[in-house]
Amino acid sequence: MGKETDIRLCDIGLWTQRFAYRAPIKFGGRIVTDVVLVDIRLEVETRRGRRGIGYGSMPMGNIWAWPSKLLSAEQTLAAMLALAELIVEKGRQLTGYGHPLELTHDLAREYATAAEEIRKRQNLAEPIPRLAQLVAASPVEAAFFDAHGKALGVNSYNLLGSEFVSSDLSAYLSAEFAGEYLDRYTLRQPKPRMPLYHLVGALDPLAPGDVSQPIGDGLPETLDEWIIANGLTHLKVKLAGDDLAWDVERMIGVERVSVEAQRRRGCEQWFYSADFNERCETVEYVLEFLAKVGERSPAALERLQYIEQPTHRDLAAYPDNRMHRAAQIKPVVIDESLVDFESLLLARQLGYSGVALKACKGHHEALLMAAAAQKFNMFLCVQDLTCPGASFLHSASLSARIPTVAAIEGNSRQYCPVANQAWEPHYPGMFRITDGTVQTGVLDGPGLGFRHLAELENAVAH
Repeated sequence: MGKETDIRLCDIGLWTQRFAYRAPIKFGGRIVTDVVLVDIRLEVETRRGRRGIGYGSMPMGNIWAWPSKLLSAEQTLAAMLALAELIVEKGRQLTGYGHPLELTHDLAREYATAAEEIRKRQNLAEPIPRLAQLVAASPVEAAFFDAHGKALGVNSYNLLGSEFVSSDLSAYLSAEFAGEYLDRYTLRQPKPRMPLYHLVGALDPLAPGDVSQPIGDGLPETLDEWIIANGLTHLKVKLAGDDLAWDVERMIGVERVSVEAQRRRGCEQWFYSADFNERCETVEYVLEFLAKVGERSPAALERLQYIEQPTHRDLAAYPDNRMHRAAQIKPVVIDESLVDFESLLLARQLGYSGVALKACKGHHEALLMAAAAQKFNMFLCVQDLTCPGASFLHSASLSARIPTVAAIEGNSRQYCPVANQAWEPHYPGMFRITDGTVQTGVLDGPGLGFRHLAELENAVAH
């Protein structure tokens, strides 16, 4: 049957870019110093012959998506890049018409097969994990949704109702979603502004006395400088997860610096999140961390908005890691564990009370998980993968269209500003932060809400 607004793929291309970080990020015991972006250009045609060109972009983030003990970072990155190319080839085999939700859902069934093919080609010592598969495919998914909206001249988030999608959410989730579509769980207009979550990495200096080797590029170099320069009210703190004394001291240090910086700017309310990057062995570690922070600084504990993925991402392998007690104190969200609807259901059973959405896990998957989390009254946030340029605008557009997401993380301006330079003149309110917020209201155009650099440059040329 289908819809008149359905699309088919006409052409698709892939290219990559590499950017060095101005400062390294440490998380999960690993250090990242650069980023490789996979960019996609994709052309589609509707049943009535209307054409649209869409773009997708995403860092491969292999250190986060595939923290292998058997393979080097160079090997995992090479495998993910090869997988992205193979998924492009698989995409070319989608010859029928459909809504992007349907097309990308069908394509996602090929990810595991494609990953196994790359494993064999490169003689890898272990399979490519599902999370890495999703990251490698994510720019293709973004481009499908963007091209659909561009072809119809409509924002992609306004093409999610029954008049555009052939099957309700029960076809993708479970029977309790019968009769419901994604328009029920998304906004018709983006939120005008959203607070920006700033990352405090494990290596980041908090105050001038912590700077051992100045960068000297004119940007802030310490947490207090960032708070003043950007007017920050939301701070995400990376913690060790295996060194309780360090973690408590780090949190108290962030609080101490923040109190003084916020006093200087006359701000009375701000928030933290704590990210252990799955390094805690048990929930008892989290409980002891919360107790000790509360003893040292009740105000710091009060400001803590949520806790992110404290224990191992393989939930099924560690069924005793239950979060119920911690979730009674603060929302505990899954991040690395969330790769499909089944993992969300398992996380709920294990006591997780929130979900961290990421555009890098695929646009269709993010929309479905956002719907499920809202249905189950779970805490929702959108996390970053140090996404620069188009990938950050994509992540921000997702955040701005999910009703219960209150803030968005964005840290490429801290670690990889060079990748944002070409975008800043076109979207200054998204990349130049002065009041702690990003101006997400500008993300209301056709497709994912913003024009790609190629489109902007073409418009100037004509």
